[in-house]
Amino acid sequence: MTVTGENTRKYEFSLGTGFGFVYGQSFEYVYANSEIVAELLSELTWEMKPVYYLGFHSDFSRKHLMDGFGFFSSVDFKVGIRGDSGVHENRDWMSNENSDLTHFSTHTNLTKNLFWLDLSVGLSIPVKPYFYIKPFISGSWMHFSFSGKNGHGIYARRTDCPEDCAGKPPCKRHEITTYFPIGNLPHFFSFDGAGTVITYQQDWFILAAGFSIGTNIFSPFSFEFSFKISPLTYCAAIDNHLFDSITTYYDFTYGGLFIEPIMGVFYSVNKLDISFEFIYRYISRTKGPSYMEENKSGVVKPISNAGGASLSLFDYRFLFKLRI
Repeated sequence: MTVTGENTRKYEFSLGTGFGFVYGQSFEYVYANSEIVAELLSELTWEMKPVYYLGFHSDFSRKHLMDGFGFFSSVDFKVGIRGDSGVHENRDWMSNENSDLTHFSTHTNLTKNLFWLDLSVGLSIPVKPYFYIKPFISGSWMHFSFSGKNGHGIYARRTDCPEDCAGKPPCKRHEITTYFPIGNLPHFFSFDGAGTVITYQQDWFILAAGFSIGTNIFSPFSFEFSFKISPLTYCAAIDNHLFDSITTYYDFTYGGLFIEPIMGVFYSVNKLDISFEFIYRYISRTKGPSYMEENKSGVVKPISNAGGASLSLFDYRFLFKLRI
């Protein structure tokens, strides 16, 4: 590419910053083994309702997309703002005779960290005179960490345990056995004043294919729709249960279906682009091996129950970019 002046330059570089928030839930699963009737042993929900963030963006693309075939690349990075973001809920199905709920607890959820990096590279193809298309591939890394604190719980009574022995030896609070219905004289627990009772973190890695279709015939406004899809998802997660004793679970899971539609509206004036984007990011349940460590002993053992994770987030963002 030969650059001889502003009017003949085919490509340009943009830098931008912005802000927004995500609203949704991250999920953690423990799949049932042959001892359990229900599909899941546990489901843990971590809310992000909402988590605010600051964003940074750069891209390199053809200056005028409708002038001819070209290529593009882009980088997006988000940094979340720490804060309470809804609730954490924990559900267990531990009966060996039915699929009824046996344990439920809820806690205040603190989102401690959110880091989100997206990379894309692809081609821009004009379909004159009205619109352009952009096939591309993308990679993504997301890191979330949460902390559940205080709260309360309601647990079904074991059928083989006296009414007043909830959680006391020799009857463990969570154990695979038979239970009365959870509404039949259940045990109530309060975690108020206990502080942090559980922490969790996820690292997601995604490789996806996608396409965009857009138009700028309403200049200075332009509109673009994008869609990504892939089964190539991987999640590494760490769960620390801190109440009574410390138990740490390590999950390495994969295979969830990733989809992400994006709607964008852009306004351009001189060298400044202002945009609003609405994004929905969804990953279905992953599944993979899980390991356990007790009381930070350094001894990590595989467990028979597979682990899993999933994600459902809405992302709303404003972006300001300067074309260089």
